[in-house]
Amino acid sequence: MKGAARLIGALAMVAFSVSAVAAGARFVVVSHAPDADPFWNVVKNGIADAQRDFGVTVDYRNPPNGDLADMVRALEQASARNYDGVATTIADFDVVRDPLKTIVAKGIPVVTFNSGTARQNAELGGLLHVGQPEYEAGKAAGERARAAGVKSFLCVNNNATNPASFERCRGFAEAIGADFKRSTLDSGNDPTEVENRVFAALHKRPDTQAVLALGPTSAVPAMRAISKRGLTKKIYFATFDLTPEVDKGIEAGTVAFAIDQQPYLQGYIPVALLALMKRDKTRDIRRAVAALQANPQFQQRVRTYGLKPRFSPDGVDTGPNFVTRENVALVEKYAGQYR
Repeated sequence: MKGAARLIGALAMVAFSVSAVAAGARFVVVSHAPDADPFWNVVKNGIADAQRDFGVTVDYRNPPNGDLADMVRALEQASARNYDGVATTIADFDVVRDPLKTIVAKGIPVVTFNSGTARQNAELGGLLHVGQPEYEAGKAAGERARAAGVKSFLCVNNNATNPASFERCRGFAEAIGADFKRSTLDSGNDPTEVENRVFAALHKRPDTQAVLALGPTSAVPAMRAISKRGLTKKIYFATFDLTPEVDKGIEAGTVAFAIDQQPYLQGYIPVALLALMKRDKTRDIRRAVAALQANPQFQQRVRTYGLKPRFSPDGVDTGPNFVTRENVALVEKYAGQYR
């Protein structure tokens, strides 16, 4: 019992030391996401938990309607306010390049997450990228579909303003041997518009064997369109990211799988790394990564929510992970909050 008490005390001191030294630090997270996308609610939960765990203040900024010009303005404001650190998505490399380079030139540490790649992060002067390699995720999904006999598909892209989104479609197409451009549909974000466009596309292409949605905004309306055409369980349906409707579809067998990029980690990890660098007064991101991996609060959250971050010299991969009938129960337990 004395040993357990000492361990608890030691862990408490670790938590206290992080909070005490990082106290007063103020960071900003800037994303490209519109307010209507439910995926980002989980990201924001990760941000909020990291804020509490590390005793820092975090502002979240995003373009309400997904307009990248508004995102650029948010980054310019972040530079002017001299935050202690910035975490941002690389929604479009050419669009965010100038404001990010200005931030880096001022000596403000930058961690990128979600959209973008480790290579783009390095070119922009960022310290690390946290996210899912999009082409690889699409390809892995396509390999699953190919094993099921799929040779043609419709890629429902509700985020066509983000060039990285097309990498998901391209990876899937190349895995099954389909024409990438012919298979991709710019669906928009309005649910009714998505449903109508998918319905029309399936009418025009009756030989379509599979539908891949790139997120919840397109997945749920696409499922409705498939149902209205009487194709439920006849079309191989898969999607990126999760919603309660998608979870129920997996359980019912109408959704083959969901590709989970673990948005909670995309919110939590960048804030945690910035806090640890502030604590240690260093720009050594590798040291911060090692400290995060050893952090008891982070370890507990990963275990509790069934999360699987993959640390590498190039960054932190949060996906792809696949949610199927075998593991959907655990995911559904925390859906909308941590998964």
